Amino acid sequence: MQKLFPDAAAALDGLLRDDMLIAAGGFGLCGIPERLLGAIQDSGVKNLTFASNNAGIDNEGIGKLLRTKQVNKMISSYVGENKEFERQYLAGELEVEFCPQGTLAERMRAGGAGIPGFYTKTGVGTQVAEGKEVKQFDTGDGPEDYILEKGIFADLSIVKAWKADETGNLMFRKTARNFNQPAATCGKVCVVEVEEVVKAGELDPDSIHLPGVFVQRMIIGAPYDKKIEFTTTRERAAA
Repeated sequence: MQKLFPDAAAALDGLLRDDMLIAAGGFGLCGIPERLLGAIQDSGVKNLTFASNNAGIDNEGIGKLLRTKQVNKMISSYVGENKEFERQYLAGELEVEFCPQGTLAERMRAGGAGIPGFYTKTGVGTQVAEGKEVKQFDTGDGPEDYILEKGIFADLSIVKAWKADETGNLMFRKTARNFNQPAATCGKVCVVEVEEVVKAGELDPDSIHLPGVFVQRMIIGAPYDKKIEFTTTRERAAA
């Protein structure tokens, strides 16, 4: 099966439609599938729901799609650093489902494992628990409340990896592993952008973070410009 496509538009051809749920990897601007997000913006699809830790920053990452009003709902754990996100949410233009960070990662992982729901203590007694089933479990220290969280089953997963081989086995680089690994598993189709593709067998099997069975399509997105969320400088010391 040929998994490598010439560009992002080709890799997403036939997969995009209005009203779909997309799981996107990345954390801030680290490890985001920026080429694929750009192609989604160019496609013009709308009323999208994104499951992603955050929405990037203004006009970067999913922030681009917020600017063009293509996103209807965000399932996220962190929504700072994006003024347009804040404006749309406060104006009632964007639906937001807040989800604790670890819970969001586990919801993606659960979806990828075919698990429709799981119980967690995170969020018990807070607004996170509102409208959710509460059940008591005794894990050794007496009965305690747990809330039911649902696995995420996305129509499409888009992620960024560092290296891949021709069969789609992936390696993520350092913290860019973040949400990319669980996000890749929970979509019906997974499209990956990578910095480098090598021949099958060239990657150390013990260093592969995600097996190629989860990957249907790939593109080479390099070269990338290193984007920085906050630039902090200090005055040059006097000579």
